[in-house]
Amino acid sequence: MFSKMEESWQIHLQNELKNDYFKDLLQNIETEYSNYECYPPKELIFNAFNQCSFENTKVVILGQDPYHGTGEANGLAFSVNDTIKIPPSLRNIYREINTDFDRILEPTSGNLERWAKQGVLLLNATLTVRKDTPNSHKHLKWQQFTDAVIKLLSNEKEHLVFLLWGAFAQKKSKFIDEKKHLILTSGHPSPMSANQGKWFGNKHFSKANVYLESIGKQEINW
Repeated sequence: MFSKMEESWQIHLQNELKNDYFKDLLQNIETEYSNYECYPPKELIFNAFNQCSFENTKVVILGQDPYHGTGEANGLAFSVNDTIKIPPSLRNIYREINTDFDRILEPTSGNLERWAKQGVLLLNATLTVRKDTPNSHKHLKWQQFTDAVIKLLSNEKEHLVFLLWGAFAQKKSKFIDEKKHLILTSGHPSPMSANQGKWFGNKHFSKANVYLESIGKQEINW
């Protein structure tokens, strides 16, 4: 069974959830999970929404699609389950956080639930994937749904921080009102991009906190 989406999101997205395309999407996902091994587990597909309510959302980090290795994806962008080896992109995220805040911290877990519970929406553009096959659900209509989520956040909230890493995520900026929100862009934290000097030194995490503090909101404990 699909997990239910947290109530505040259900209310704000009620028209989207009733739309024919979304009903078709869920049927297609049901078929995929019946015929192939897919991730994350069905009950975690909407985990990003369930860990971070609409009201609590302060920061939005956009990923592309879930990790496709066994046991990795937990429904939060860039996040993996506690027992899983920290992926290279997330390791680079942790490195940048250490540099940004001038600290030495070696996280032992790649589970980012603690960020989500502080108001960080870790949203993948596509919420499901077949095992060992990246972008295998790209053809489904997940992006129609997640684009609607981005538009909703932009239109109905103020003073959010959007962290757009890499060309794919940056294309979503067209859905965001930059007069109402802070948009921070950089290269992707993947090793290829990071090693070309497009990731390290972006200071997105401290910049996000400075902005949140300036509008009277609690900083994120990254």
